[in-house]
Amino acid sequence: MKEEEKGLSTIVKVVTRWIVGFILLFGIYIVIFGHLTPGGGFPGGVIIAGTFVLLTLSFGREVPLRKLNSTLASELDSFGALVFLLVGILGLYLATYFAQNFITTFPQQYFRPLSAGVIPICNLAIGLKVGASIFMVFIILAVTRVISVGEGKMKMLRKKTGRRRRK
Repeated sequence: MKEEEKGLSTIVKVVTRWIVGFILLFGIYIVIFGHLTPGGGFPGGVIIAGTFVLLTLSFGREVPLRKLNSTLASELDSFGALVFLLVGILGLYLATYFAQNFITTFPQQYFRPLSAGVIPICNLAIGLKVGASIFMVFIILAVTRVISVGEGKMKMLRKKTGRRRRK
């Protein structure tokens, strides 16, 4: 099947090409400025993952997998968890408690991206983890099919790409 025939209509594809960059930028903004405005790592990560879901729905399964495959998403997910754990351990080592704020700015600068100590770093780690995790869950649901192979037994198969022809 040709690349142009996969996915939704041409209008949806054109609108998606125009808007997906703005949605991704908005998700990054929510993650970076989460300590200053409503938002943070979780909602920003969901918005970032939503851009890849939109690409999958508009263009088909293959296009987002070329940009961000499941192996890279798994590595980004693990990296986000490791950064969060590292910030927590550094708080235990450099301060007193696990995940305690050990980054201080003097004189204090308010309303800046790095004005909240370790919170922006934690937001970045959480945004990376949530975005990669939701993308992986969506790709697994989009690429695999679960079938029954007997009494209480299930089997996962990879979905075939392309559409079936009716005879």
